[in-house]
This record gives sequence, structure tokens and C-alpha cells, in this order.
Amino acid sequence: MAATPQKPAASTPRRKVSRHRGEGQWAAGHHTPLNGNEQFKKDDDGLNVRTRIETIYSKRGFDSIDPNDLRGRMRWWGLYTQRKPGIDGGKTAILEPEELDDKYFMLRVRIDGGRLTTQQLRVIGEISQEFARGSADITDRQNIQLHWIRIEDVPEIWNRLEAVGLSTTEACGDCPRVVIGSPVAGIAEDEIIDGSWAIEEIHERYIGSKEFSNLPRKFKTAISGSPLLDVVHEINDIAFVGVEHPEHGPGFDLWVGGGLSTNPKLGVRLGAWVPLEEVPEVWAGVVGIFRDWGYRRLRTRARLKFLVADWGPEKFRQVLEDDYLKRKLVDGPAPAEPSGRWRDHVGVHRQKDGRFYVGFAPRVGRVDGATLTKIAEVAEAHGSGRVRTTVEQKMIILDVEEAQVEPLVEALDALDLTAKPSPFRRGTMACTGIEYCKLAIVETKQRGSSLIDELERRIPEFDEPITININGCPNACARIQVADIGLKGQLVLNDRGEQVEGYQVHLGGALGLEAGFGRKVRGLKVTSEELPDYVERVLKRFQAEREDGERFAAWASRASEEALS
Repeated sequence: MAATPQKPAASTPRRKVSRHRGEGQWAAGHHTPLNGNEQFKKDDDGLNVRTRIETIYSKRGFDSIDPNDLRGRMRWWGLYTQRKPGIDGGKTAILEPEELDDKYFMLRVRIDGGRLTTQQLRVIGEISQEFARGSADITDRQNIQLHWIRIEDVPEIWNRLEAVGLSTTEACGDCPRVVIGSPVAGIAEDEIIDGSWAIEEIHERYIGSKEFSNLPRKFKTAISGSPLLDVVHEINDIAFVGVEHPEHGPGFDLWVGGGLSTNPKLGVRLGAWVPLEEVPEVWAGVVGIFRDWGYRRLRTRARLKFLVADWGPEKFRQVLEDDYLKRKLVDGPAPAEPSGRWRDHVGVHRQKDGRFYVGFAPRVGRVDGATLTKIAEVAEAHGSGRVRTTVEQKMIILDVEEAQVEPLVEALDALDLTAKPSPFRRGTMACTGIEYCKLAIVETKQRGSSLIDELERRIPEFDEPITININGCPNACARIQVADIGLKGQLVLNDRGEQVEGYQVHLGGALGLEAGFGRKVRGLKVTSEELPDYVERVLKRFQAEREDGERFAAWASRASEEALS
């Protein structure tokens, strides 16, 4: 008799087994590109695109540009395509890159340490007027950005910049970006140590070198010996902060792993003291760790802060010492609390040589080419040949004789570049915003400028330091998480149920004294139209409820949600 066929037993679904590819760390042997960015960098170094720009693209025009150059390698030479006009914020995350691209570029002029001669500033202003429709923005990393740049004009712009010692080399891209530094290095009376030599050495040895031209992502550096802690060291990939060692004298405390964007982290101390002459070598060691051990699989985790968070400062220092420097670093002290509540150097200050420097406040970093040339002229007319940019979107004129200070201040006032700004003018920053940025959702620059005017009119008696940082998207280019009032652009519903431009509010962030990230109150969002009313309301509550000497950030951390709404 034939056996009755048996129903096959239900089989357990087989799990698909795939070989773990790691985080794409070169030092772990993972050299196969795991995303498109890593592939185009492997195919050709970003620095090589300059030849194609000069010999092909500038002659054949925008449409001749290879897509991997256009949205990739051209960043290594400071070029980003800008946003096509008329595309609203609701389409930012929906459209393809080629739909967002205009046929013009933002060009970032790299200004290490914020150091400029008046001749260099004049050339930037002339380039702005001739090639960039007069546009110019001072960034919060001491650079100057121009817009409306045609690819056909780029070689001539490079020629003019390089003729006066400026460049756009590695101003963007997965490489070491501009080295920010104290804008009053070498001249401030209270300076602990002058880091200018180290900035110059790093630039000379490593910028434009293929040793570090293929990093997992961007790498940000800060070097300052100012007791004001004036380079936002806590949010850089690496920072050298001036300290006095009890045995070895002035040098730098070493910090690593800071950064903001959508996953903010404050940098951590490695507990190491670095003398000035060793800063470039130690810098190269940390960059080398990032190049070799940084995560390359996901762009969202390809910053040094994630490696530092996973390793911890002890392991990071050990690897730096054992594998890269081949020697131990000297233990050292932490920096003291900042010596002032403002760190932007605005106002009139005596230099150590007896002359003065004068810091002044453009509106949210927005200037224009004609204004830049006028600043150069005004500086020279009052005896100065040196100017500086700051990490707060401000500028400084150095080396002013005492008799020329008041005439200079008056000349700046005539240009609407006041050296005696209100707290609102002084403390408000804004990123590029939807006007030019392809990532932005809302407008920022004009919104910030209008907010300054409204607050000066509504609360003229307010005299406390306050930072109001406005960002057009979640990426935090304007440092929203570490502002007293941080405004993250997004689309929100107004009281009529319509989707309009607005902001998520962060309150009570700070750097320097009690550094930390701002507090988000659940559901607290404001429309652009409501913004002046909201900020006025919160600042008046702060005035009414604050304790003696209490800063806004401290009050915001303890205030009720009702008081912050």
C-alpha cells in the first residue's frame, strides 16, 4: 500500500546572511566605497577638478560639468551650486539635486584666522561687484561667501585672489576646512599665547595636500590663545585652547570631537598640553586618525564626533600618542572660564602696543562688495592696513592710533557698521537661508535684520548679552543649539491652518561659561510673522523673573514652560 504523502513541515524562514562590512574604516581594511561620495572620491581626488574647471568647464559652460564634479569635487575649490530662485521650502526635500541647482555658484573665500589686509579685502569687494552681483556674506567661520558666480569667471577670480595671497582651496569638501583663530591674535593685551604661527604652518604644510584631501567628511579646526575663548572651540573637530601650564608656561589645551548639525556633541578634552611648535604635528595626527578610522559607510555618521564618542577620550589619546605621534603628550590644565561675557571683540579695545582695535557689527553678516571696499578705504584712511573677520559674523579694524579712534567710529556709523551696537544687533546671527541654500526651508537673513529693528524699537532698554541664532534648516550652520535663543527653520501651521515659514525654538544654549545645548519646549514653534512678538515676550519675562546677575541661558534652564511659551 502506498504511503500517504505527508504534508511538508512548515519551515522556519531563513534569515538572509550578509557579511558585515563595518563602518568603512580604512584602518580596519575597508577600502571598498560604501556610498556614492566615497566612490567619486576614490575615482578622482577632489583637488584634481581645478584643471577641468580651468581647461574645460569655464570654456564650455555650466552644462558641460560632470555631475560628480558639479555636486562633489568642485567643493574642494570652494564652489557649491546655489538654489534656483522661486523654489519654496516645502520642495527642498522633494526635488532632485538637478531640479534645485541654479546655473550659478556660491564661492567661499578661505580666510584662515580671519586675517585680511585691506588690499585683500578690497580685491574681494571688487570681485563681488564685478562677478557676484555685489553679494557678500561674512560667515560664522571667518570666511566671506559670494553668490551668482558663473563657471566661466572662476579662473579669473582665482587669479585675482591668488595674486594677493588668498584662495578658495579646500574651503568646502571632505577635507580640512578653514582654520579659525582669534581675530586679535598677536595684538590683544590679555592674550595667553599667539597661535598665528601654527595656523600659518598648518596652511602651508597641509592645505591643498593630498595627504588629507580625502577625509570621511569635513574637518573643522580652531586655534586661539585668547582668554575670551573666542573661537567656539567646543564645537570643532579639533581645537587648541590657550592655557598656562604651571611648569611649562603658555601652550594649548587639546580638544576633539565637537560638532552640531542634527546630532550635536560638545568637544572633549584629551587632558594634553601642546606647546606652540608642536601644534601642526598634533593637528596632523588627529586628522590622520579621522582619515584612517573615521566612519565612511554613512554620511550621517562620518564626522569625528561619532568616533570620539565611541572610543572615548582615553582611547583616542592613546591611539594618537602610540600610533601617530609615537610619543606621549604632556598632561595639562583645563582653560579658565572666559574672561568676558561677549566674545566677538566688538567695540574699542587697546592693543598691547598701545594702539587700538575697533570691532563693528554688520547686520547678520550680510554686507556687499561696495561696502567691503569702503571698509578697506576707511581703515586705510585712519591708519590701518589690517582687518579681521570673527566667528560671530563681525569685523575688526586693527592698529588704530588713539587720535583716529573716534573719527573711525564715526566713519563706520556712516556705513551702518556700528561699533556700538545694541545687544540685538550684536548678538543676532543668521545662516544663508532659502535665498541661496539648497538645503534651506525658510528665509533667514532678512528675517534676522527685521527682528533686530523690531527688538530695538520694542525693548530699547534691554542691555544684557543675548544671542539669537537663525537657521534655515536643521543643519545648524548658525549654531542654533548653543544660542540663548536658537531658531531652526521649518514649515509650521499658522492659526488659520495654513502651512507657512516658521521656526522650532531652542532656548538656553551656551558656549564657554557652562556650555550646553538649548532646551526645546514641547510643541513650541512660531511662525515668521509671530517671531518678533514671541522674542519680545520671552525677553520681558526674563527681565521680570531673573535673579541678580543671572544670564538668559541660566534663567531659561529653570523657567517654566509657560514662561517660555
